[in-house]
Amino acid sequence: MLSRHLIYLLFTSFIFISCGDKETIIEIEEINFPELGSDGPYVAGQKYSGVNNYIEYYSGNLPVIIAAPHGGAMMPAQIPDRTVGTTVTDKNTKELSKAVMDVLKSNYGSRPHLIINNLDRKKMDANREVNEATQGNIYAKRAWDEFHHYINSANNKVLEKYSYGLFIDMHGHGANPDGFNDLRIWLGYLLSASELDKTDTELNSVSYQSKSSINKLVEISSENFIQVLRGENSFGNILDDLGYKCLPSLNDPSPKGMRYFSGGYNTSKYGSNGNGGKISSIQLELPLPDVRENSTQWNSFGEALSTTLEKYFEKHYKINKLGQ
Repeated sequence: MLSRHLIYLLFTSFIFISCGDKETIIEIEEINFPELGSDGPYVAGQKYSGVNNYIEYYSGNLPVIIAAPHGGAMMPAQIPDRTVGTTVTDKNTKELSKAVMDVLKSNYGSRPHLIINNLDRKKMDANREVNEATQGNIYAKRAWDEFHHYINSANNKVLEKYSYGLFIDMHGHGANPDGFNDLRIWLGYLLSASELDKTDTELNSVSYQSKSSINKLVEISSENFIQVLRGENSFGNILDDLGYKCLPSLNDPSPKGMRYFSGGYNTSKYGSNGNGGKISSIQLELPLPDVRENSTQWNSFGEALSTTLEKYFEKHYKINKLGQ
């Protein structure tokens, strides 16, 4: 079945090069993809797909945008394997993200915006800049463009209805090289492990707040930076109280020399670090055990995340009820 946002046209042209008595024919394939946004306008509750279904966008109406850049499994032959950068898949993060979307819809009558990369990370990394992410392949670049176009479209829709919003980049972490498996959820705010290891007094400064991906959220909140980052009403502490140990939080304020991911390309691009705008961002690095293994765990985590978002928005954004 053809639809106007899945059609792409292939044009083949031939160039004849004369070399003495011989002529060489070089075949050049030109690909004209549909214009980005031609599948819009985007209506809440509807699903949109990019070329070859490499990218999916579920348009929502909550001030929450969720992205799953590393959970895909598609391995099309038209895209060669990447030879530079990390290629490990974050197992079940796509499925978990969909479960979270469904839980939020059930609890609040509205759903978040959700953007999914269906390509295996060997083919395209949607959490890297375009050159490393696609390594020059035109189909991979188109998918990368669509992924980020849909995020930008979701951001715009959030700001049409709300003054502020939250972008969540969903990832998964595994066992350390030494075999130790950290079962905590790592929350990335663009602050390094060594920066989080600083005391509250050292870290609670304008410069670190500005560097963080929640800069604008802190400006809005009645609490100071360190309280929003790892205090009683921090994202990590609310989730921690619901049974999911988090770093940073009151119980685990810093890595203390252990492995930790501070947030990547998407967290920086779509957060409020510096003068980044009105949407803040958090990278969630989820362990596999007890969170990502099966649908029961996805739904349980979805319920905890739903409660966390409601409390977090009420405390810091002064939005008393999500979905209203």
